[in-house]
Amino acid sequence: MSLTLKPHFRCLGQGSECYATPEVIESALFKRLDNFPRLTSRENIKLRELSDLLMELLSAKDDGYLPGLSYLDTPRGINPIVEKLPINLQEKWLSTGSRYKERCAVSYPPFSFFADFVNGEAKARNDPSFVVMNNSRTPFRNDRPIAKHDGVRTTIAVHKTDLSAAAGPSSMYRTEMENKHSGDPAKYCPLHNKAHPLEKCRAFKMKPLTERKGLLRDHRRCFRCCSATHMAKDCSVKLKCFECESDRHCTAMHPDIHLSPAVSSVTEPDTEQQNNTPSEVTSRCTEVCGEGLPARSCAKICLVQVFPQGQKERSVKMYAILDDQSNRSLARAEFFQHFGIQGNASPYLMRTCAGTVEMTGRKAVGFQVQAINGEVCLDLPPLIECNEITSNRSEIPSPEVALSHTHLRPVAPYIPEPDPEAQILILLGRDIIRVHKVRQQISGPHDAPFAQRLDLGWVIVGEVCIDSAHKPTVAVFKTNVLQNGRPSYLMPCQKHISVKEKVSYGGEHRLGTSTHLSSCSDNGVAAQDKLGCSVFMRTENDDKPALSFEDETFLKVMEKEFHRDEKNSWTAPLPFRSPRPRLPNNRAQALSRLHSLRRTLSKNPEMKEQFVAFMEKLFVNGHAEEAPLLPESAECWYLPIFGVYHPQKPGQIRVVFDSSAQEDGISLNNVLLSGPDLNNSLLGVLLRFRKELIALTADIQQMFYGFLVREDHRDYLRFLWHNDNDLNKEVKEFRMRVHVFGNSPSPAVAIYGLRRAAQEGEQKYGSDSRHFVERHFYVDDGLISLPSETEAIDLLKRTQASLAESNLKLHKIASNSVTVMQAFTPDDLAADLRDLGLDKEELPVQRSLGLCWNIDFDTFTFKVAVNDKPFTPGECYPPSIASSTHWALLRQ
Repeated sequence: MSLTLKPHFRCLGQGSECYATPEVIESALFKRLDNFPRLTSRENIKLRELSDLLMELLSAKDDGYLPGLSYLDTPRGINPIVEKLPINLQEKWLSTGSRYKERCAVSYPPFSFFADFVNGEAKARNDPSFVVMNNSRTPFRNDRPIAKHDGVRTTIAVHKTDLSAAAGPSSMYRTEMENKHSGDPAKYCPLHNKAHPLEKCRAFKMKPLTERKGLLRDHRRCFRCCSATHMAKDCSVKLKCFECESDRHCTAMHPDIHLSPAVSSVTEPDTEQQNNTPSEVTSRCTEVCGEGLPARSCAKICLVQVFPQGQKERSVKMYAILDDQSNRSLARAEFFQHFGIQGNASPYLMRTCAGTVEMTGRKAVGFQVQAINGEVCLDLPPLIECNEITSNRSEIPSPEVALSHTHLRPVAPYIPEPDPEAQILILLGRDIIRVHKVRQQISGPHDAPFAQRLDLGWVIVGEVCIDSAHKPTVAVFKTNVLQNGRPSYLMPCQKHISVKEKVSYGGEHRLGTSTHLSSCSDNGVAAQDKLGCSVFMRTENDDKPALSFEDETFLKVMEKEFHRDEKNSWTAPLPFRSPRPRLPNNRAQALSRLHSLRRTLSKNPEMKEQFVAFMEKLFVNGHAEEAPLLPESAECWYLPIFGVYHPQKPGQIRVVFDSSAQEDGISLNNVLLSGPDLNNSLLGVLLRFRKELIALTADIQQMFYGFLVREDHRDYLRFLWHNDNDLNKEVKEFRMRVHVFGNSPSPAVAIYGLRRAAQEGEQKYGSDSRHFVERHFYVDDGLISLPSETEAIDLLKRTQASLAESNLKLHKIASNSVTVMQAFTPDDLAADLRDLGLDKEELPVQRSLGLCWNIDFDTFTFKVAVNDKPFTPGECYPPSIASSTHWALLRQ
């Protein structure tokens, strides 16, 4: 048999086109380079990391496979990297690169020279010998007299060495040099060594904020006013930033624009407006925000209903920020998606305390906003799309906040509980002035938060943390129960390990499914002489990996809750993690996926027919049922569905439930335990299959669907489908009664259940039937060989009867013995063997575990689909790989 391997090569080629093209690799390397932070003079380890990255780029560039890296040999390629170096290395590169340019008569030093330069500096600055010398060097003293010249100011260098007494004898001296001008230190610029103030230096202002702070740190300057006479914590200078009018920093220390995305004002291209953005402050308190969490501050955020004019049935519940410092009302992109708003994006200017930024966005017109109590309904102005609206949900007022302050308790009933499903989607500015008018206000003490009644509801403004003003009034006493059953008020050690082992002498020792392999006789041997038998006991599981904590938890859940129902079908729970987060309502996502599936089916009539037929079998066989109504507060989950085809079965579709689909960053599989890998070794099953003369294969019919889901867990397996399985009828909610394809624990549940069913029938049908299921099955495929045809027929029929008592059907039987196959009904045989004359016709090849079993010759073969598609120029493969394969494992 000669079979071509081109499909394998084509798969490799497609993977190379997706992930190994020069463009993809170049993009990844440049992205790492662009994301590398700027360095200061003390970040020697970071410098070494930059050196390693440059050497990696140099190696990729020298290979010649990435032509785009030749860009690094130009000034435009090297200069952005130079900007990431410390200032002293930038100056050193300027002199080193200039000398190389003159010496070699080139337009610019190549990238290899620059990479070697950075590598040499990184090695020198990370050498332990020189690091110690650098940290402990003694200050340099210049004892030469300083000449004085008339009319010329002289710079004096003062060296000061501090020794920290509290650091202990192991601390090192800290040496610093403070450069001061003989006239006024504030008029000296350490960047240019010139007599002009640093806060007015234009070159200093143009540097990034991190680099400016690094320069001030190196020269012991104040971060607030840039003075050399004090530090920021001692600064009392009255100043004002001309950019944002802030009194927290001078103009030279105004933050970068891209580091302050907070929105305060949006203007059209013909208008201008400025606004200050308050800084974020964190603190600790004992109530409201919780111990260890950042301080909580509430803002003017209201829960509202928004809908198109005249279409109140399309209303969406959301939170609205009321910001009278914004001259336009804004909406996030999710708002436009909710209402299906299309249109072209228009440019506009957004002005914040960091400056003006040009942005683009769509406009939404014709909407109304209604208070959550339904008393006020207002027309909204045009909403401009802007994703920079803050979405800090901790600023939403709540009844809990109001009840924590005495003067705010009367308004607690009028503030709705935070809605976890409502998002912060709109910001209402001064173009809808009515929502900002205060109808009633409760002020309280001077520094306390206050409440305002607006047309859209009550809001709370200000810091709501109450520090230690109110001591906790709830006392909780916790009692821990130790492993030996003794109660204790002390917390048990988390790293305590308790090992217990049941010891049995003079025979077999059973521990779960393991067998005691050590031999110790009880003939006159004292108990103390049997230490070797108990401590060094061996089991058949010694060479297997131990179960994880989650796998042990899974097995405990199955052992406790796995049971038979009144119809003898096995029922298993969904093994949830503990603790786990609450699942959100993802019905909208499942509905959207259903619409997408329906469009796909409408374009492919054959797939549509097969899909509908598969769903019909689900309902006819009782695997799915109509879902009952649930209370609004009940937890449930909806599974999107889609169809997949097996490469070897193109005419047979399988509907898979997407348990990995996420809603708010969480999916059903995230909260379920996957369970241990209970499968036998694939190689072991195949080798045991070739052991004896008579071989046979069998299969469990729809193994996953043979195990029911616990009644109260079925609401986590809800799905949307059309009534009466008719795509032209309305959509209804259904739920699965059985474990489904797509759930991560389904394989472990099915294998556990199959073995449990075999164990239940062991006493009646023999231990060899249980051994067949536990040792000779791989998932739902059973492969076994026996010495004689009589033993094979007897074992297979007893195993069929044992599993049938648990409503599991063993079928698709095939054997290299015609006598064995004639002992079973045609319905029990493999599909392609049912209508054949077993003793007259050539028997077809059987597929099992990815192999092809030729029954007539009793050999394993591999079939590879032939595809004559020619190779593309980019698909280069070693010529030594053969174009065909033929591998047969003959019975010895």
